Amino acid sequence: MDERALLDLAVSGIAIGCWFLAYGLARLVTRPASPPPQPATPDLGTEPPAVVSLLVNRWTTTEDAAESTLLDLAARRFIELRQPGNEPMQTTVHLPAAAPDESGLRPYERRVLSRVQGLAVGGVVPLTALTFRDQAQAKTWNKRLRAEVVAEARAAGLSRRRFGRGVAAVLVALAALAAAAAGAAAYHYGSWSASEDNPGVAAGIVTFLLLSGIAGLSPGERDTPLGRQVAARWLGVRDWLRGHEEFANLPPASVVVWDRYLGYGAAVGATHLTSAVLDLGMGNRELVWSSFGGTWHRVRVRYPRVWSRYGRTPAKLILRAVIAIVVGGVLLRFAPGGLDSLPDIDGSGRQLPDAVTSAVLAVGVLLIVSGLYRLARTLVDLATERTITGEVLWLEVWLSTSNDSDSSTPWLHYLAVDDGTDDRTTAWGLPSEWANRCHDGDTVTIRVRPWTRRVVDITVVGHGQARELVEPPTGDIAAPARPALSADLLTVDEVARALGRPVRAGDSMALGGVLGGAQFLSADRGKPLLLVQALTGTPARWAWRANSRGQALPGIGDGAYASGDRAALRVGETTVVFTLMGEARDRQAYLPWLAAQCAARLAAHHS
Repeated sequence: MDERALLDLAVSGIAIGCWFLAYGLARLVTRPASPPPQPATPDLGTEPPAVVSLLVNRWTTTEDAAESTLLDLAARRFIELRQPGNEPMQTTVHLPAAAPDESGLRPYERRVLSRVQGLAVGGVVPLTALTFRDQAQAKTWNKRLRAEVVAEARAAGLSRRRFGRGVAAVLVALAALAAAAAGAAAYHYGSWSASEDNPGVAAGIVTFLLLSGIAGLSPGERDTPLGRQVAARWLGVRDWLRGHEEFANLPPASVVVWDRYLGYGAAVGATHLTSAVLDLGMGNRELVWSSFGGTWHRVRVRYPRVWSRYGRTPAKLILRAVIAIVVGGVLLRFAPGGLDSLPDIDGSGRQLPDAVTSAVLAVGVLLIVSGLYRLARTLVDLATERTITGEVLWLEVWLSTSNDSDSSTPWLHYLAVDDGTDDRTTAWGLPSEWANRCHDGDTVTIRVRPWTRRVVDITVVGHGQARELVEPPTGDIAAPARPALSADLLTVDEVARALGRPVRAGDSMALGGVLGGAQFLSADRGKPLLLVQALTGTPARWAWRANSRGQALPGIGDGAYASGDRAALRVGETTVVFTLMGEARDRQAYLPWLAAQCAARLAAHHS
């Protein structure tokens, strides 16, 4: 390279390097302080736990802000934490029968309480079910909570921007100087190299925009004189709490005894066990809480990823099967003679060993057998489609197709659904163009192919509470009044008579004002036997379109159908869907009778 080019490059590098040196010095000078703690004290201040978490963590917001806020809400009786057994992971959150006045809550406190209220079923939600199932939703929720905590700390004079206006102005001015030097060097290079398009101006503009953009980014918060004083006092509280050895091992439900001390202990990092149990981040996709049927239970989910048949269309599977059969046939038909006719490469006159010929024949046989098996299973899969109704537990991208070097387009999503029949399930393959139809917590009816685990149709029959936490209700989804709960449409005696065994009623549920549901369980083991769902509005029309098939049942409501272990009826704007589960699947003949009893009671309710 020419010496003049090296000189121009060196000038640009030195100018930009000097700016980054200044930027590093600015970060060093403005780094948050770590004040020495004051003497250990049990005296709590007036600052809320979330702000305390910011101060004692060197003005950095952590997950302790949300978790300590949840505990503080429990201490102030906005919620109640109960631990039914010896395992803290079994802790449940309960909403009080008479809600306290929420008008005095801070924005981030209301955010945490709203999540509990939105996910609660029958006023109860497991503590570990407060985690998120969508990465973008979790990121947005926590980002807004952190912003609200920082805003309160700034308003109280406890925190400030790490780069104030003066520091930012100096860095922008230095960026202009560096850009001018880089632009001059590029202009000089373009002049002596006789370049048609001199890069000087463009290089200067790009350099300035890049460096000033970095200067404009906020690297976080820093201390103030008052903030250092308050942080030192709270560090003294932390030392006092850590002086009690048993405090670190307290479970979340001990907030009843320790009151607000437990929340502040979580804020300063003194509650190891409670902090390990509490989590308001991303949940575990392999062990997911479900409220389907009206009671909370955990479902273990498996995500298939090895076999190539999962989520594939019949056309692709059949094509692959045919190719395998054809290639295998070609090997069996022509391989032996073709191998014997290969030229004598080394001139020894020797033919290929019999083992090679046998291996090629074995590969041909294997290809034919595997192709025939895949072809048969694909055809059987097409003939054995079934319909499932349940709650969406998890939805995420499974496979993507790269369109270019920088991006990829999802074409298949994992869809985990709990249908209430087992505490284990395997995720289905949902075409990605349908992924925006449902949300975690929604009740859906899906038509699936068991062998390929592919979803061929999906209908949302009820929106879950989780959807309401991230988007407002729209149009006719929120307009209809809630239908009569399904438990009011059938009695335990009627269900027991139809199913031919003792039953008891499970908890009823109401989702989003459009879905009432109840589950009837076996009296001895508590296994689900019958799910009844009543819907109105748009979900009712979706459910009717999805279930108005099979054998028509004349004389029941405004229309009724039975198909396999499911029946559906319609009275006015209300649709009721019955689903037999578990040991009751053999009582399909009694579904018309149950539908008739329900239709009569529903007609009386409407009149």
